Amino acid sequence: MKALAARRHHPMALLVILLLALVATGGLYAALSPQTAQAEAYSEDDVEAGEALFLANCATCHGRDAEGLVDSGGTTIGPSLIGVGAAAVDFQVGSGRMPMQSSGPQAARKEPQMTEEQTRQLAAYVASLGPGPAVPDEEWLDTSKGNATKGGEIFRVNCAMCHNAAGAGGALTRGKYAPALDGVSAKHVYEAMDTGPQNMPVFNETNLSPEDKRDVITYLEELEKTGSPGGISLGSLGPVTEGLYAWTIILSLLLGTAVWLGAKAK
Repeated sequence: MKALAARRHHPMALLVILLLALVATGGLYAALSPQTAQAEAYSEDDVEAGEALFLANCATCHGRDAEGLVDSGGTTIGPSLIGVGAAAVDFQVGSGRMPMQSSGPQAARKEPQMTEEQTRQLAAYVASLGPGPAVPDEEWLDTSKGNATKGGEIFRVNCAMCHNAAGAGGALTRGKYAPALDGVSAKHVYEAMDTGPQNMPVFNETNLSPEDKRDVITYLEELEKTGSPGGISLGSLGPVTEGLYAWTIILSLLLGTAVWLGAKAK
């Protein structure tokens, strides 16, 4: 005990205590972080198969080590994928956005090039490179437990300025756009909120809880079920578009009537 007490005053004692505290904090974070739980569900075979798929289909833009590529002019060809998580891969590849058909301001949704199994393997490989958002559990995609009214409020506050209050999408700057949300799967909607693809901000659990995201998905599902009970939606862009259509039709009728009356008078 005397020897231990004597070492407490050693100049290196504080440094050793600090290092032990950092190791303990890092270990607890790794053990309790929900972002790493999904990566543990993948097998080594999944990771190896995913790496082979990555080298064959993604390394051209993202680099062989997934650290991203930049051309000689400093333009990013493909961003780093380290730390983006399995959810980002599942969204981008599962929605057909990746691999891209051609370079452009934004990757468009299209028919997926890879199967669900290949997408899962790619997600396993990217998840193994660093912790990131995981593919959501089915619990958070079950809209029977969601609240569409609350989801509508969250959507109008956080999403409607780009996606439109009816989820019809809208134009952004420099050729970019917020896509329409009609027909998008619940999983991809959740993953988009979790990862913030392209121009979209990230809504992590600090911003929106899993329950909030489920409510938003429930609201979007209700929109699809309801449709447009008032008739033609005209893009769901509100009174400006409706007024434009109304005046165009009315003016066309008035001009047509004026021409007809003039021709009849002659």
